[in-house]
Amino acid sequence: MDRKTIIMVIIGAAIVVSFSLFNYFYLSKHFAFSASLYFGIVVLVVIPIFLIKYTEQKKVKELEEMFPVFLRDFVEAVRCGMAIPQAFKSISNNDYRTLTPYVKKITAQLDWGISVEKVLTKFSKETKSRLIGRIVSSVIEAHRFGGNLADTFEALSRTALEVEKLRAERKLYMNSQMITGYIIFFVFLGVMIALGKFLVPTLGQVSLPGSGTPQTATNIAQQYKEMFMTLILIQGFFAGLIVGKMAEGAMISGIRHSFIMMFIGGLVFVMFG
Repeated sequence: MDRKTIIMVIIGAAIVVSFSLFNYFYLSKHFAFSASLYFGIVVLVVIPIFLIKYTEQKKVKELEEMFPVFLRDFVEAVRCGMAIPQAFKSISNNDYRTLTPYVKKITAQLDWGISVEKVLTKFSKETKSRLIGRIVSSVIEAHRFGGNLADTFEALSRTALEVEKLRAERKLYMNSQMITGYIIFFVFLGVMIALGKFLVPTLGQVSLPGSGTPQTATNIAQQYKEMFMTLILIQGFFAGLIVGKMAEGAMISGIRHSFIMMFIGGLVFVMFG
């Protein structure tokens, strides 16, 4: 977890704690807040952190997808007899989507006389990609000990392509697991709706411990509905994260699944619960 994320987590925790204290000492004396509202506030605080991390991960994924194409073009340029700075300059006008600004920056830094090792090291750190970092590390070692960079880049390009192919196969295989995760969530949603429809109304009038006045069935149903709604939102949030972890190998990728499950679950429960 980088420094920016840690700062955002601390700020988010401070907001939640401040609201809880404010509610305990003031708002609770005038208004009654349900558990669903507390969970909603926590989610609203967490959303910016997840969105930032999701955007970063999506960018890294696109960089890793375009990196083999960049390596292939670089190898072809070197095979044509170009030196490393000339090869980078030759391919800097190609379109590599999110990778293009990095290639242009590498070209500019090499023109300024910065060494290849420093430029590539800085490039690997800026991309924040483990795959690119490992490939660049191998290139630097080959360059340091006088290896043939064209052969090294070509071998690493094939390796990167294999990694992307394995990721695609894994994603295809895990799609069934993702569907299973959605089915489990909708089964849970159905159970909550069934409990609210058939079990809660049969409870009748009950008395709370220490209270001499019974609660009406309407009050009981309302309390259970709030509790069921909270459980549905919690289940949807964490089930979505788990689906993202299974399908794409990163829990942060499941944030969109979490929002889908929470939205559909809340909407269905309000309509039929």
